[in-house]
Amino acid sequence: MNENDWRFVKKRTAADGAVYVSADGTRYRRTGGAELQAEAGFQRRIADLDYPVPRVLEEGVTGDGLYYVVEESLGGQTLHDRAVASLDGGRTLHDDVADAAAQVAARLLRAQAAHLVVPAPGSLRQWLDSAGFTQNVFAENPDLDNDRTRAALDHALDRLGTVPLVRGHLDYGLPNVLPAGVIDWQHHGLVPLGYDVLPALEIIDFKGGNKGYTASPGQRRRYLAVLDDASLNATGQPVGQNLGAYLLVKALFFLALMRPTDPSRTDKHLKWQYRRHLFTKGLEQYEHTGTVDTAFFPSLEEFVAGHRSGDHP
Repeated sequence: MNENDWRFVKKRTAADGAVYVSADGTRYRRTGGAELQAEAGFQRRIADLDYPVPRVLEEGVTGDGLYYVVEESLGGQTLHDRAVASLDGGRTLHDDVADAAAQVAARLLRAQAAHLVVPAPGSLRQWLDSAGFTQNVFAENPDLDNDRTRAALDHALDRLGTVPLVRGHLDYGLPNVLPAGVIDWQHHGLVPLGYDVLPALEIIDFKGGNKGYTASPGQRRRYLAVLDDASLNATGQPVGQNLGAYLLVKALFFLALMRPTDPSRTDKHLKWQYRRHLFTKGLEQYEHTGTVDTAFFPSLEEFVAGHRSGDHP
């Protein structure tokens, strides 16, 4: 493989290696270790199941011993990139972006529903621990490891007990979605049907406004309606009824690895406290209503202002 055919794009996040794009933009080349090799193997399998993912074209070992994989390009602009580029002085997603997100999500949901996985005992609990990073969250926030939190999580698992398990992404969101499909399957694993796609617009608010955009209530309703329609046709059941349980797990996910180790980093301390606040709000909502409405989450800027005025601990 001619190294001159590839242009460096970025270092890979949360893994060794880098990403390159071909001179004509039709292929991507990623380098890494055993985790990338496992990801490529998983991606080949789900491509054969009609998941909307890039086809793996080539793989091998570089001269310096790194594993590499070449895959087809699904395009040069993710829906996150499109969302940022389409902002025109406001913060609401352009309808075209929200509707494209719904269409890709429905394609993935239909492929997942067509290839259910027979679960092993304890698979749902393993998903919770993996998707919510529960061990890390409770280690960094021992006060949250209490009967109240455990009861809410047990309720969520009971509610999801009859939901089929499928091969999932586990890190699904607009930065990993293009109109032609879904990329970056590094954190793949078994998930309850709908866990990947249902929260995609809701989790924007966990970022506290740092993404630069948000989804309107109407966009969220239309997005969920598309997925419920796809699920009803595929399984006879709407997936939207499980959104609250999934968002409770997402509240854990966004709190993971947040506790700062440097006491002088006030910014990181405030962000950690902010994510704790969102988890607490989500927990309260779930306890009272069985769902979580992220539209009531404050932005990070609002939280920091409240913190400075004494409204938050």
